[in-house]
Amino acid sequence: GRGESKHPSLPLARAERKPLDRKKKHSPRHQRENLLKEKNSSTATAICPCATSAHASLKKSLPPHPPKSKNPVINRCPIEERMPIIMEKNIAVIWGDCSSPEIVKQTLRVLDKVAEKYGHTFHYTDAAMGGEAIDKYGDPLPQHELDKCLAADSVLLGAVGGPKWEGLPGEQRPEKGLLRLRAGMGLYSNNRPAKIWPQLAPASPLKPEIVAKGIDFIIVRELIGGVYFGKHETYTLENGEKQAVDSMPYSEHEIERIGRIGFETAMKRRKKLCCVDKANVLDTSRLWRAVMHRLQAEYPEVEYSEMFVDNCAMQVVKDPSQFDVIVTENMFGDIISDEASMITGSIGMIPSSSLGDGTRGLYEPIHGSAPDIAGKDIVNPTACILSAAMMLRYSFGMTEEADAIESAVNKVLDKGLRTADNMSEGCTCLGCTAMGDAILAEI
Repeated sequence: GRGESKHPSLPLARAERKPLDRKKKHSPRHQRENLLKEKNSSTATAICPCATSAHASLKKSLPPHPPKSKNPVINRCPIEERMPIIMEKNIAVIWGDCSSPEIVKQTLRVLDKVAEKYGHTFHYTDAAMGGEAIDKYGDPLPQHELDKCLAADSVLLGAVGGPKWEGLPGEQRPEKGLLRLRAGMGLYSNNRPAKIWPQLAPASPLKPEIVAKGIDFIIVRELIGGVYFGKHETYTLENGEKQAVDSMPYSEHEIERIGRIGFETAMKRRKKLCCVDKANVLDTSRLWRAVMHRLQAEYPEVEYSEMFVDNCAMQVVKDPSQFDVIVTENMFGDIISDEASMITGSIGMIPSSSLGDGTRGLYEPIHGSAPDIAGKDIVNPTACILSAAMMLRYSFGMTEEADAIESAVNKVLDKGLRTADNMSEGCTCLGCTAMGDAILAEI
C-alpha cells in the first residue's frame, strides 16, 4: 500500500490503501471456492459457477458435475471453461514529474474500473524515480526503489524529467534513473506501435493520400545496449582542446535476442521485417547484419529486408505503409520511433512496452513530462491509459480487459471528444480528468 500519499491532491486508488495480508480473510469476493489454479500462477483462480446458488437454474441444463478427484482438471465444472480467470496482481507505480501524476491518476482509475468489472484485484506500490527521487533521496533511482519494481508483477510509469533538474551532472539527471531501471529490470526490448486512429487521420502532418494508404507498424528497439550504455569520456588533448568519445558496443547475444523478437513479432503480424542500421559506416551495424542473416534462415516465412537509418527516416514520412515491423539498435530506435509517433497525429496517443525474458514489463507513454502544462488539467492521459492496456495484454494475459480499454478509447474518439493536443474542428475539447471520465464511462 501507499500509506500517506506523496501527492495530496491525488486520492488513494481503491486497491492500494493497504498492503495485501495473505493470512487475513478477505471479503466474500475473495472467499469463493477456488476450484482451479491457473497454470504457472499462484494468484490466478477460475471461479466455478456451480459453487453458488445463483447458477442453480443454469446447472439443470448441463451435464452433472464430475466426481471429486485428485486431478483438478477432472474436477472442473462443465461450464468452467467459459468462466473468467480472477487475478491478483501487484503493480509498481512511478508517478513521474511535472504533469505526469495527472495522467497516472486517470490510468489508475481505469485499472480500478477494469478490476471492478472483471473481478480482479490490483495492488499498487509507489516507487520514486527521476526528479521525484532526486528531490527525496538525491539519486534518480535508489536501489530500494528499484527493488520495489523488481518485486512487482509489472511497472507503470508516467514520465520523468523537467527544467528543474536540467543543470545536474549526467549521472544525477532524471533520465539516468530510467536507463538504470531498464537495465535493472533486464528490459532489452522496447516495442512501440505507430498506428493511426482513423478519427485522428486529419491531424497527421502527412498528405491525405499518404495517410490513406495506412499507417500500422511497430518498432522493436534494443533497449539496454549501444551508445546509451557504452563508455562516455570527455578529456583534454595535449593542445588543450577538449574531446568527447562515446562508444557503441554490441555483442552477438544482445543482437540475437532482439532480432528474434523482431522476427517473432513479424510472424504475428504481416510477416515483414526491416532491420535498420548504418552498415556502410559502423562495425556494430555490420555485426547486426551478420547475426540477422543467421536468424533469417529460421524464419523463411518472413520477408526480410535491410535499410540504412537515414533512408528509413525519409521513408517513414514518404511511405509509412511499406513497414510492418522495424527492428533496430538503441539510438536509431529512439529517433525513428519519435518520428513515427508524430505522423500518427498526436504523441499523446502512443503507448509503449519494454520487456525482457519474463512477463514483467515496464509500460509508459512515449511522451515527456510536459512541464509547461503541469497542474492545468489539460494533458492527454490516453497514451498512459493505453500503456496500461498493453500491460494487461502482454504481462497479465488479460486480452479481453485490454480490448475493453482500447474499445473505450475508440468510442470516445468516435464521439468527437478530444484533448487540446489533437483537437480539430467540430470536436469537443476535454481536460485530463474529463477525458478520464469519458473513457471510464465507455468501459
